[in-house]
Amino acid sequence: MRIAIFGAGAVGGYFGARLARAGEDVVFIARGAHLQAIRQQGLHVHSPLGDFRIYPAQATDRPEEVGPVDVVLVGVKAWQVSEVTPQMAPLIGAETFIVPLENGVEAPDLLAAVWGRERVLGGLCRIISTVVEPGHIRHGGMEPYVAFGELDNRSDERARRLQESFERAGVWAEIPPDIQVALWEKFLFIAPCAGLGAVTRAPMGVLRSVPQLRRMLEQAIAEAFAVGRALGVHLQDDVPARTMALIESMPPEGTTSMQRDLVAGRPSELDYLVGAVVRLGEAAGVETPLHTFLYYALWPQERLARGELRL
Repeated sequence: MRIAIFGAGAVGGYFGARLARAGEDVVFIARGAHLQAIRQQGLHVHSPLGDFRIYPAQATDRPEEVGPVDVVLVGVKAWQVSEVTPQMAPLIGAETFIVPLENGVEAPDLLAAVWGRERVLGGLCRIISTVVEPGHIRHGGMEPYVAFGELDNRSDERARRLQESFERAGVWAEIPPDIQVALWEKFLFIAPCAGLGAVTRAPMGVLRSVPQLRRMLEQAIAEAFAVGRALGVHLQDDVPARTMALIESMPPEGTTSMQRDLVAGRPSELDYLVGAVVRLGEAAGVETPLHTFLYYALWPQERLARGELRL
């Protein structure tokens, strides 16, 4: 498949590199020092699954140089989706489809508002990875995983073809029976962990082992679960328990990208994770007191990082 990775950072860069290594025709849409490093030295991946380098790598900051592709994998941060969506135009041909891999549950709708629901799949990933320096991605201890599917959950050949490409690359890839359920199941994990981790500056091991923090995690998961149910997502009764089991399986030193961004003073996905629970809860008539506290406790730091607030 001809695959464009729009946003070649810790997520897009990793999965794009795995696909390119397996022989797929991959082009990375990147920018700045990261782009220059990829062009000059290739894209390096350090991983418990084996280190490798993609060199030469197809990389550009000009989508018009690429032209239409089979699939666009969107790897930018959730807050960047609206900004980059119009920039994808040169990549979109008659049969092109788009798969967002962002955290949160709103990216498919943001993309569909511009490109139409028929072009967009729901998508998600699970991975711990970081860009340690331009052109260099480090994958941590979690097994990389992707899931995607048609927004109406119909069976479709294009999703199966993409699944086969990931499987050839050695990446665990699934087409869930209900993509909305899959998105929300991840959301129940990432939003509470991101919010509580960012406020406490504590890793997973601390959040789950200190009784008071563990109870807060459970409360936050319950709030997000109630919001999803109120919005009509068919979440099973055991999802909160399975979410806690997933948290138990995480490396104790693990942190979320939102937490790392806020600690470093960078713009984060706060509005699309913790803020989304609050916003969607208000729309559904569900109270979310813990998420509301976490959101507004972190709000000044987020606004400072964006240059929207001065103290």
